[in-house]
Amino acid sequence: MNPARVGYTPIDLRRLSVTSLEDRPSKVRSSDSGRTVSREASFRTWFDALPNILAGEALRSLVARTARAIETGRPVLLGLGGHVIKVGLGPMLCDLVRDGLVQAVAANGSVTIHDSELALVGKTSEDVDTALQDGSFGMSGATADFLLRAIAAQRSRGIGRSLGDALLAADAPNAEGSVLATCAKADVPLCVSIAIGTDIVHAHPQADGAALGEAALVDFRTLCSVVADLLDGGVYLNFGSAVLLPEAFLKAVSVARNLGYRGDFTTADFDFIRQYRPQTNVVRRPHLGTNGKGFAFTGHHELLFPLFWQAVRTEIG
Repeated sequence: MNPARVGYTPIDLRRLSVTSLEDRPSKVRSSDSGRTVSREASFRTWFDALPNILAGEALRSLVARTARAIETGRPVLLGLGGHVIKVGLGPMLCDLVRDGLVQAVAANGSVTIHDSELALVGKTSEDVDTALQDGSFGMSGATADFLLRAIAAQRSRGIGRSLGDALLAADAPNAEGSVLATCAKADVPLCVSIAIGTDIVHAHPQADGAALGEAALVDFRTLCSVVADLLDGGVYLNFGSAVLLPEAFLKAVSVARNLGYRGDFTTADFDFIRQYRPQTNVVRRPHLGTNGKGFAFTGHHELLFPLFWQAVRTEIG
């Protein structure tokens, strides 16, 4: 073992090679800075004044790609976690479907619960911390009865369509703001991915595993069909699902490519924090070996969702 050297002196920096500031590559330019706009400015003027750096640049790019897909008739698939519905974005999403900006929707099981409860009684979302203490969490008989009966009755049509049809048939008071009902009325696919035990209705005695499984499989195969179409120029936007939809989406991509579908497309993940599966299965892996592009944005759905879609609308306009 050699002893440490001692007696170091300050290094001589006079021989350093320096670079030219003018010629040096730089990632930030003054022209990319944000600008203040007047209080009377339009949304488009305000959006264009955002900094064209990092997330600002990425958001502009995703907006342009999404608008281009819509203008050229390529599908836009919107993925939803339950929190998107809980924070009041259902009616805005329904407008996207009615206006033809979204050609298909993917959802996890919690979306069906919150969307149905809002459509039927105008409220949703339990206080889990309190209800869990006495075992009343997830025990809404009306919610379980409606969802499970509807799925069992039309299992061959899938979870999303069976629930949408049931809400329309029941003349639900708030059906206009229901994503399930709106997609059914517009004949837009709403593909639901579930995992047994993760949704409150699975704990009820009338839950039929065969019906749930058959209906979920129909929705997965429909999702594969949608993904096969969007692989060439389409867009997948994942809002808030950190596990189920990223996993289902990646399997759908593999199925589509196995069947010969190819092309470059765009994906994006929007959520409160960066999660492993969306970053891997939505943003990165689908584009390996291709010229496709994945994006990731971190923030509140109730802010980013309206901001993004208003920007897309003005880009199309």
